[in-house]
Amino acid sequence: MSNAPKTAPATEPNATDTDVLVRTAGALGRLTLNRPKAINALSLEMVRQLQVGLDRFEQDDAITVVLLDGAGDRGLCAGGDIIALRDAAQSGEHEPAHTFWIEEYVLNARIASYPKPIVAIMDGVVMGGGIGLAGHASHRLATERLVSAMPEVGIGFAPDVGGTWLLSRGDGELGTHLALTGDRLGAHDAIAAGLADRIVASEALEQLAADLESGDLEAAIEAAEAIDVEIPAGKLSGARGWINAAYAYDTVEQIVAALEASDGEGPEKALKAIRRASPTSLKVTLRALRSARELPSLEAALTQELRVSCGFLSGDDFVEGVRAQVVDKDRNPQWKPATLEDVSDSELDRYFAPLGAGDLEFNA
Repeated sequence: MSNAPKTAPATEPNATDTDVLVRTAGALGRLTLNRPKAINALSLEMVRQLQVGLDRFEQDDAITVVLLDGAGDRGLCAGGDIIALRDAAQSGEHEPAHTFWIEEYVLNARIASYPKPIVAIMDGVVMGGGIGLAGHASHRLATERLVSAMPEVGIGFAPDVGGTWLLSRGDGELGTHLALTGDRLGAHDAIAAGLADRIVASEALEQLAADLESGDLEAAIEAAEAIDVEIPAGKLSGARGWINAAYAYDTVEQIVAALEASDGEGPEKALKAIRRASPTSLKVTLRALRSARELPSLEAALTQELRVSCGFLSGDDFVEGVRAQVVDKDRNPQWKPATLEDVSDSELDRYFAPLGAGDLEFNA
């Protein structure tokens, strides 16, 4: 039983049919994404509900730690609602997508700078927008069931939600490899890539939440870490050599050539993934990563990502990529342009152009 003071009941309903559950217990404020049938994919309303919960916990002196998790057993969050974003691109009505991205990216930045510790449970599927939530938290706990990735180049898009900031600041070129291949990660690889901090057993999560009610954050995490669990071996640490060598270049063509000249299953698999991806997405992504590495803040990277994301709304590949991978599922996208060589520098410039009044601005 916790001796921490109890807070007042939530003003928002805690009904199980809401898309984000906002709850308090002792010193703990808890945010649970609650669309398990969609692997908790984010909608604009969910982004807004998360902000309401963070507002409430920040203003409540009794709350000293926040827990972010997902309902169901499939994952924390599979990402954003890409079907809705594709519909916006197809219709030419870009405002809904623009609004969603602005509010989502503001939330990502807020999580990174939140004045109270946020414990993000990276259990099951954590992709795209899910990394935008968990990846910026102060305490990122991966479980043995984690399946994480930023697979945007495979749908004619580019990593966003602060993904270029996170991936450009990892050890060596691991982030470049992950961004250009969409490679999937387990717990050990997520830590190696700088996307997670510690590993806990999935069976420890219920007790962890209960222990956090005391407000003793470190003791609660250490107790969860003490439960033994078999963790699938990682592959990234042993691949640092060829990854750092092959991805050290500043053009995708050079990276492809370096991979072609490398021996082994790893480079061969990476090549196959890159060749399946949108050439435009690959070039935009590499440029965004290299730029993000030099930017002064997460907010600056998010501002750049909004420009890039809006750029894809007026191109062909995002609509085609979502069709091939999610709608028709024929896995045979017809990219335009179809080759890296046909993606011009002038075309790339369009993705990084300021949006004027539509640019992302953060309050000082």
